[in-house]
Amino acid sequence: MLIAPSILSADFGQLKNDLEQVKKAGADLLHIDIMDGQFVPNISLGIPVMEAINTYSDLPKDVHLMINKPENFIKKFIELGADYVTVHPESTNQLEYCLELIKTNGAKAGIALNPETGLDVVLPYLHEIDLLLFMTINPGFGGQKFIHSVVDKMYEANSYREFHELTDLLFEVDGGINEQTAKICLENKIDILVSGSTIFGSNDKKRIIQNLRNPY
Repeated sequence: MLIAPSILSADFGQLKNDLEQVKKAGADLLHIDIMDGQFVPNISLGIPVMEAINTYSDLPKDVHLMINKPENFIKKFIELGADYVTVHPESTNQLEYCLELIKTNGAKAGIALNPETGLDVVLPYLHEIDLLLFMTINPGFGGQKFIHSVVDKMYEANSYREFHELTDLLFEVDGGINEQTAKICLENKIDILVSGSTIFGSNDKKRIIQNLRNPY
């Protein structure tokens, strides 16, 4: 599995140092949550911090837009270095346009599923996206516990992926990831793990990343 430290849990007063540390520790990409205080009940980093992240780190940038009308900001975040851009179907009435916008601007397109959102909502798009993100917490705040009911959705999605031979479609999980829940994700053939406080709260980030990648 690939490991994507969530910038939401970094020390923004020491952002450059934190980004250097997770790269040295073996992180594969950076997960960057953008929140507007409307689609989710929290406000996180915005364009200036994204600029700083792109300056400080050459790791691939996995940008998760938890904002209303993401179509208004997709191009800007790609210009600032986003390699993946993931949107929520509940956040826009132009989902197809958002995916097209992501791709035509040179990034990989993802859709995020909230814990209560059924897989049927995204089935029509699985053949055209690059990434499906399973939220295993309610989006908006880090440090929450893993919602185990989402595991059934992972199993169903993996069965669909295998049946339709969608070999390039990546599955990602975000929320409550630690060494125990990483095992569950590995068993369900998840490709990317997002982890915030577990990584950034550790004094031995290399060991934590190794243990998340190989939890057995």
